[in-house]
Parts: sequence; structure tokens; C-alpha cells
Amino acid sequence: MSTTIDPAANQTATLTSAPTIDDQSFEREVLAADTPVLVDFYADWCGPCRTMLPVVDDLAGELAGQVKVVKANIDTAPQAAARFGVRAVPTFAVVHRGTVQSRITGARPKSDLLAAVTPLIR
Repeated sequence: MSTTIDPAANQTATLTSAPTIDDQSFEREVLAADTPVLVDFYADWCGPCRTMLPVVDDLAGELAGQVKVVKANIDTAPQAAARFGVRAVPTFAVVHRGTVQSRITGARPKSDLLAAVTPLIR
């Protein structure tokens, strides 16, 4: 987490980066999570995935405490990607109580990702 200061607005904002998980932490961080989880399945070599990283990190901060946002690199978490049937990247899975509630494939606007998780926020 880092802090930036916007001199024009004279405000301080806290930036949160979505953590990257691997096959070993997938069960704990996603399937056993108490809150809904937005998983970004991505790859370092994927241009659209790189485009989505700031959006995912922004959502991690915006949804903190309501929805857990994590990133799973398909090259370092291949079992997790296979378990969720990821065939293209980026793929976003909304998981709640160990079950995929929705899935979005491709680079999409932030509003699409918010619309997928909003029904699960209490």
C-alpha cells in the first residue's frame, strides 16, 4: 500500500494493490474466504491484462472490507486456472462461498466488474 498526495486537491489518497496468489494460497484466499472474492486471472505476457491491472488495483482499494480482490497469474497458478476453466486472459471470476457466481472474459470497463460483485455486497 502506498500513499499519494494530490496537490491540486490538497488531499491524500491511499492506494491498495491487489495481492497476487498462487496455487498454494488459492484455497485459503479464494475458496475459504468469508467475503466475496474477485479473482483476476492474468498473464504477464498479455497486453489486455496489463491494461486491466490499474483497474483491478483500484477496485481492491475501493472494495476493501466488502470484496477481496486478488490476482492469479495463470503461469504460476495453473491449477487454479484449470480448476476454474480459464481458457483466455484476462478472465475475472467472482467467487462466493467457494462457488463461481459470475465470470467475465476480456478487458472490460470497471463498471462491468463492479456490476458483477455488487449483488454480493452486504
